[in-house]
Amino acid sequence: MSHLNLQQAKVAVIGAGTMGIGIAQLAAMHGHTTQIFDADVEKTKTTVSQLTAQLSKRVQAGKMTQELLVRTLENLSIVSTIEQLAESDLIVEAIVEKKEVKQQLFQKLAELCSEQTILASNTSSISITAIASAIPHPERVVGLHFFNPAPVMKLVEIICGLKTDPAIAQGLTELMTAWKKVPVMAKSTPGFIVNRVARPYYAEAFRALQENVTTPEQLDFIMRECGGFAMGPCELTDLIGQDINFSVTQSVYQEFFYEPRYRPSLVQKELVDAGCYGRKSGQGFYRYDSQVPVAQYQLPAVQPLQQKISVLIKGDWSNQPGLLQRIQHAEWLESQHQAADQNEIQIGEVVLRLTQGESVQLSYPQQKIVLMDWHANWENAKAIALVASPACTAQDQAQVTAFLQGMNMIPIWSKDHPGLYVIRSISMLVNEGCEAVLHGIASEQDIDLAMKYGVNYPKGPFEWATQIGYNTILQVLENMYHIYAEEKYRPSLYLRQKVALGQSQLTNKIQYRQAG
Repeated sequence: MSHLNLQQAKVAVIGAGTMGIGIAQLAAMHGHTTQIFDADVEKTKTTVSQLTAQLSKRVQAGKMTQELLVRTLENLSIVSTIEQLAESDLIVEAIVEKKEVKQQLFQKLAELCSEQTILASNTSSISITAIASAIPHPERVVGLHFFNPAPVMKLVEIICGLKTDPAIAQGLTELMTAWKKVPVMAKSTPGFIVNRVARPYYAEAFRALQENVTTPEQLDFIMRECGGFAMGPCELTDLIGQDINFSVTQSVYQEFFYEPRYRPSLVQKELVDAGCYGRKSGQGFYRYDSQVPVAQYQLPAVQPLQQKISVLIKGDWSNQPGLLQRIQHAEWLESQHQAADQNEIQIGEVVLRLTQGESVQLSYPQQKIVLMDWHANWENAKAIALVASPACTAQDQAQVTAFLQGMNMIPIWSKDHPGLYVIRSISMLVNEGCEAVLHGIASEQDIDLAMKYGVNYPKGPFEWATQIGYNTILQVLENMYHIYAEEKYRPSLYLRQKVALGQSQLTNKIQYRQAG
């Protein structure tokens, strides 16, 4: 197929649920003649009435013009039979997440519509290749995955099945851009981009809870404060619905032939088995009772400093310049610098380092070592997670606490947990992104866009890896792989290649400078 222009396409949406009406609203607002069909006509009428009321409130609030409201409603029409969709150029289904039901629907549409009609599925997890396999001219079947609420969320995943015509995917990319969306391209694979790459954010959190090293309140605080995430994993899954999140994890796990990286959590299964689905059921990791506020983590109290603290900074700390600046500007700290191959801070007899995935109990049982988690914003950091080796005394920990107090930071002392929380989760997210690129699912750029606009991450996996250092990410994963001896922590070949390429470029640059 040659270049496809869908800017004037006649659009139809099947399914009048929240997602369906949102997609229909988008199409109608952007000038498309839009039909909406649902087997329950009365439900459709009610939904459109609710949409009209919502948009009218936006007009009253000055967030939308009266002209746009009128034009949108003029473009939108309800149809009572599927046969009325026969002249559509683009049909988007947003019905129940069952492959057989979607196949039956598309088979019916294939009988009614032209061979040029694009059949798009809003599925979040079902294989586009599998849906298209039962449809005549499968090259016109494509995934068009919006995120809820569709009018608000920027991301749209455009999914190509094995036989999808690339011109259709390109045409939809241009159309979504015209709709002011952020389109990303992906091959049909379980979970596509977002629902696949996001799995470690939940899995590593649940692993920490299962290993009894933290609490939901503390974990969510650390991921927000230190990781820069909008929501911690426990509160986020409570919002999504523990049953929904667990179901998606099970689906991805099964569809990937039980790949260990996607193994569901027993912690989450217990919640689901108990009917603790989160906000919608009134209880998940937290209770949602109007009489009882949602549990909040309280930072531990610390004693005020009585004297200045002297520290020796070793190494360049080039990946954490904000931490160095914080130390240098702290009036309670006196620091000296020393060149060294390894970044560490000497505080009395204790050595403070950023974790690289080690276990202090296994790696440093006889050394006074404190490992510190990564922080997304050292300049404004309020707290940081740490773990002390068995050789550290209470006085040693008090010295580290005083050092942090000197920068107006409070320590969150943790039990031993390889990689702690933030750098561990980010490393696994990077690894998952690397696997997706390795297998040709999506580009680095599209994966970064998908994770920022689809699940509101502060950065995409490859942006994190560039900031933190691919070699650091690899080291964290190699250490965890060694400690756990589990395939889920095996570093991706693509990650290893990125590190090797970076080292090669660095070596070549150094050699060039020496020669010149």
